[in-house]
Amino acid sequence: MSSVRAVPETELMAGESLTADHAWQTVRKYGLWHLLGTAFLRFRYGDGFSHARAFGLQLALAAVPLVIAGAGLATALGVESLAEVVARTVVAISPGSSDALVAEVIGGMDEGSERGEIVAVLGLGTAFLAATSAFAQLERGANRIYGTERDRPALRKYGRAALLTATAGVAMAAGLLLIVAGEPFGEAMEVVYHWGDGAEEVWDVLRWPVGLAALIVAVTVLFRHAPRRSQPGLSWLAVGASVTVLAWLAGSGLLALYVVAAAGFGDTYGPLTAVMALLIWANVTGIALLAGFALAAQLEAVRAGRPEPLLPDSDGDGIPDNLDEHPDSPAR
Repeated sequence: MSSVRAVPETELMAGESLTADHAWQTVRKYGLWHLLGTAFLRFRYGDGFSHARAFGLQLALAAVPLVIAGAGLATALGVESLAEVVARTVVAISPGSSDALVAEVIGGMDEGSERGEIVAVLGLGTAFLAATSAFAQLERGANRIYGTERDRPALRKYGRAALLTATAGVAMAAGLLLIVAGEPFGEAMEVVYHWGDGAEEVWDVLRWPVGLAALIVAVTVLFRHAPRRSQPGLSWLAVGASVTVLAWLAGSGLLALYVVAAAGFGDTYGPLTAVMALLIWANVTGIALLAGFALAAQLEAVRAGRPEPLLPDSDGDGIPDNLDEHPDSPAR
């Protein structure tokens, strides 16, 4: 349950239109570290960690069938070399002792184009439904962080989530694949199609700016259209979106170092190492997204003259005063 102050919709406030300069002026005036601190309070008391875990679970459920669908699609198209590239890439990014299990699953797609078509259709359908559920959960988390207590009606909520999956979700997946799996993909293409060193070097250089641009566009679209409210201009959302991308990159890098360097991580989970790493990474992704929402929400709250992120609780009993004083409140 959220206990944060609702953020006024500055899009509806009278006055001149806001620009990127106004956003950075507000950050400098309020203080970056103060803004980050109050944004964390908004994230925490908006139940951001719980919603991040729920989003992460749905994201992980979408990732696994998407990988299998990719292998099935390559097989259905009869392009064995493309199926080999997919297999090499997935096995390369699978940590530790899970390599053999992943290779067996991907290799099982080579038993015929008919089976590949079925696997591709079922995998893509399952991944789309799971991703739609993930973005619907993201709306709920963003709403609570902004202080909005009710989500959109079910049809509007899941219809919008499906549209976000087909747009921002595809851009996000492309950005993540370019950054996370770009290097092993390039190596697999070089082995299978004999790219040559020059083409591989160009690929390694281009995948970073293209991947980052896709991520920033995807995250900004989510910030604009996921919450149930009128959002400010993109320049005001770009602050939170940039922090989300940076936090995700840092978190993903630290997780990769931990999985590789931690003694016994692969030995503990054995063939499930890749699954556990995926679940942790998906949770990190959810935290980065909702923390960015909290920063964007707090920046807008400061602009509206309401910098305090929490509902008042003068007696310190954990129940906001507006609920504690109401005789019919379920908190009493």
